[in-house]
Amino acid sequence: MRRLGEVALLASLTATACGSWQRVGTGPRPQPGAALPSLADAGSLYRRMGFLVAGPPLPFVAAVRYVADATPDSTLAVFALSLANHSLTFQRDGNTFVAQYHVEVAFRADTAAARQVASDETVRVRTFQETLRGDESVIYQQFVGLRPGVYTVSVTVRDRNNPSTTRQEHVDTVPRFAGRALSSPIPVYQGAGRSRVAELPQLLVNPRATLPYGADTLRFYIEAYGLPAGVRLAARGFDQSGAEVAHDTVALAGDGRFGATQFAFRPGDLSVGEGSVEIAALEPPGGAALAVRAPFVVSFSDQWAITNFDEMINLLRYFDRQEWVDSLRKAPPEERGHVWRRFYKATDPVAMTPENEALDQYFRRVQTANERFRESGDPGWLTDRGEVFITLGEPDDVFDASSDVSRSGVRLIRWTFSGLRLTLFFQDQTGFGRFRLTPMSRAEYQRVLSRVRRAQ
Repeated sequence: MRRLGEVALLASLTATACGSWQRVGTGPRPQPGAALPSLADAGSLYRRMGFLVAGPPLPFVAAVRYVADATPDSTLAVFALSLANHSLTFQRDGNTFVAQYHVEVAFRADTAAARQVASDETVRVRTFQETLRGDESVIYQQFVGLRPGVYTVSVTVRDRNNPSTTRQEHVDTVPRFAGRALSSPIPVYQGAGRSRVAELPQLLVNPRATLPYGADTLRFYIEAYGLPAGVRLAARGFDQSGAEVAHDTVALAGDGRFGATQFAFRPGDLSVGEGSVEIAALEPPGGAALAVRAPFVVSFSDQWAITNFDEMINLLRYFDRQEWVDSLRKAPPEERGHVWRRFYKATDPVAMTPENEALDQYFRRVQTANERFRESGDPGWLTDRGEVFITLGEPDDVFDASSDVSRSGVRLIRWTFSGLRLTLFFQDQTGFGRFRLTPMSRAEYQRVLSRVRRAQ
């Protein structure tokens, strides 16, 4: 069995070359009840894909994949975890900023001794802006030799500079690779892998199996055992509807006992949303079928689980750069990825960071509005109060007289934006809890919003 802790790799993506880590609301109205259940929590998407997902105060996403070990009674688990810089507590150290965190990974089974690895890691960045990164900016990975069987995998992450700790676990089956077999398809950012099972794979794993829409290339590393020399492997990519959207075939390099290769899907090959890759051995007629699958996701953001292009267009109905939203709406399907990257760059207020802060703030407001302003079957982000909140932010003062019905039967809410010298009135004239801007307030809101956008 391989000793635990042989390899522990901390990859700060700020230092590695892994590609591009780097009237309001007039569009079609979504159907009533479009509550955007996944918008706030990208973790729900990753849980559905079978990953280990932990929420605040120290969110992370982790996954375990498997390849053969040096002997048949041992399997090499490839554990990878990712978290964002902004989840950690950074302290200034000279001209840099430093954060420290602790990771514990344990595999417990009824039929085998528990295997556990723990390590302390350090993240060092050059600028304060990098400490605020909200993307998958830190990757931790570990290779662990295990006997095949059923295990409870427990992961604990602790910020060493404050009390924040999160823990997550799930049950997983460690396979036995004996005879003819294919390994788990492992999503990777880079690395050549290995040429024999006695070595550790040289890989930088993509823990979330996520590809930013319109950028980079989605890569999968896979190994084959006991297949005849010259066998070809075929990879097919499927979208969330099950339709095939990409394919590739490569010859397997190896000596008939061990072989390894990688598949790459270009950005334009894959549509937005959840997908899966199937890798199969194309053996001569009469050979038994041999295939493995793995999930992936193409997303607009690793913070927001928006996995449909049309949904994205609808969500941007209040975004202040409507000329760019129109360009997305009019783009033909084959050009959407390219236009999205142009949109992302053109609307990014801080080009030096990988995030688009304007979009992140916008979607945070959409989610907050959806939670706070729901009205009688209408999702909060599509109400008048939701529209005003998303475009102008939190009011400085709220006067709620909705419980005091006047003699006219009208209930009233007043919002005041002191800095904008704006006072708005929302009325419920039906008695069903639907508050609408009064005509005069609607006109004043549009006037002030236009002024705000011209000043940006």
